[in-house]
Amino acid sequence: MEMMETLNNLKSLVKRLEEKSSFYQERFKESGVRAADIQTMEDFEKLPFTDKGDLRKAYPLGLQAVPDSEVVRIHSSSGTTGTPVIIPYTAKDVEDWAIMFSRCYEYAGMTNEDRIQITPGYGLWTAGIGFQAGAEKLGAMAIPMGPGNTQKQLQMMKDLKTTVLASTSSYALLLAEEVARQDLGDQLYLKKGIIGSERWGAKMHCRIAEELDIELYDIYGLTEIYGPGISIDCSEHQGLHYWSDYLYFEIIDTETLKPVPTGEYGELVITTFKKEGAPLLRYRTHDITRFIPEPCPCGSIHPRHDRIVGRSDDMVKVKGVNIYPGQIDEILKTVDGVSSEYLATVDHKNGKDCVFLSFEVIEGIDKATIEAEVKRQFKSRVGLSIIPVASSMGSLPRSEKKSVRIVDHRFG
Repeated sequence: MEMMETLNNLKSLVKRLEEKSSFYQERFKESGVRAADIQTMEDFEKLPFTDKGDLRKAYPLGLQAVPDSEVVRIHSSSGTTGTPVIIPYTAKDVEDWAIMFSRCYEYAGMTNEDRIQITPGYGLWTAGIGFQAGAEKLGAMAIPMGPGNTQKQLQMMKDLKTTVLASTSSYALLLAEEVARQDLGDQLYLKKGIIGSERWGAKMHCRIAEELDIELYDIYGLTEIYGPGISIDCSEHQGLHYWSDYLYFEIIDTETLKPVPTGEYGELVITTFKKEGAPLLRYRTHDITRFIPEPCPCGSIHPRHDRIVGRSDDMVKVKGVNIYPGQIDEILKTVDGVSSEYLATVDHKNGKDCVFLSFEVIEGIDKATIEAEVKRQFKSRVGLSIIPVASSMGSLPRSEKKSVRIVDHRFG
């Protein structure tokens, strides 16, 4: 999208917020913002950010920017701590989201001949219903299983000849391990997997793809910004295309809050061009990624961001060193014999901070040798000595939802 068109869309949004959103009317008043003052991109970048804490303060429906008669649905963020964030949707919001999600399926090479088994949760969470609406918009067969009951999932997958698995990475791995254990591979018709809702590393990606014999696509989204389906990687698998006709993406330095140089990692900030029920201006996602400025070999006009490598609020600082889950993924994928599953536990013992890194290794591998190599790699690449703990396959917990990768016991 040309920069002038982007600027016009942003100016229109700010004007609409000034007229219709009590939430932003108050924020603009506090910040001395007037829509008429926004004439350049530099002006736009001076506007205040919106954070999840702001949205929680607006509970339950303080974000609503349309009359009640125009709200057809609400969703809520999946977070388990703090006041929930309630997002109202108009009929047009629901339709726009379905269009974006259908586009995701098309970028993954799917058609109305596919049968999509949807395993994420339904209800207030956006995942299940987002996958379903997109499938219906595409004209594909939706199989709305929801989470859990793994044996029934496999039975339906086999009997209904499911071609596409929609899942979190954690549950896809659980299914893949069960398929291998029961030797069901020859009885399945799976071709592709659409994996979302959490960051996942290359090692986990390879395990799921190999054990289910499918091509995987990484889908991204968050409840505050419609839900899953706002970006996806294409068949080239070189970053995720995001829908620049609906959304404006910025990537900022988490400390200076200024844009990072193009191609460098920072925190993703999203503005919604068209959202009616709860439009958002410069929403800080806390997801860490980077822009990929080069044209994609697939030929798409839609720009790309890289895979999410972690969250700014998932980061832990130990002895002055920042640690992200993405760094641990990168280290473990270079060590032969190590599985995708790990858990880093930060603690304070004997007067100093320490990191215990538990990870799984395949059978027949000497654990002491692997531990020494992981410790060496971590020290070399992150600059921190850790205590490696190798264990057998399947010893770490699996989840149908999002896996916890770093636990910090120092402050509670």
